[in-house]
Amino acid sequence: MTIAIYPGTFDPITRGHEDLVRRACLLFDQLILAVAISRSKSTWFDLQERMSIAQAVFQDEPKVRILAFEGLLVDTMRKAQASVVIRGVRSLTDFDYEVPMAGMNRKMLPGMETIFLLPADDLAHVSGSLVREIAKMGGPFEPFVPQAVVPWVKEKREAALKSQAKPSS
Repeated sequence: MTIAIYPGTFDPITRGHEDLVRRACLLFDQLILAVAISRSKSTWFDLQERMSIAQAVFQDEPKVRILAFEGLLVDTMRKAQASVVIRGVRSLTDFDYEVPMAGMNRKMLPGMETIFLLPADDLAHVSGSLVREIAKMGGPFEPFVPQAVVPWVKEKREAALKSQAKPSS
């Protein structure tokens, strides 16, 4: 059985993420969506919210397992008995960032492979940070996230707007 891991913060899951997960499920026996516990990166959604969103998006996909992780990816891979890392690459900048990381991971865990997947053409411009910015500014973010994500983003946006509207004491 070949187990692959797709790591990321998924803040929030976009249609691009969903596309890569569903395509990777065609290639592997099991896909672990590894949601990063990010200490260095400030996330809009907390870990539990990001885990719940992932569960909602992939509830219909029996090959997907959602897992939180912290620290070195290779340690998580060992524990999960995964041999493949999936990375989405939207641009040469992404590729330039990912290649050295793939090499270091392979040094630390010989035998592991990194597979770079390109997003569908219509999703190559989508990122979680752009979705967050559009949503925060009241723009139409819905085309860029799976339907299950929409209520989460709307709720987060409403809460942010309410906190901005409160008069300071």
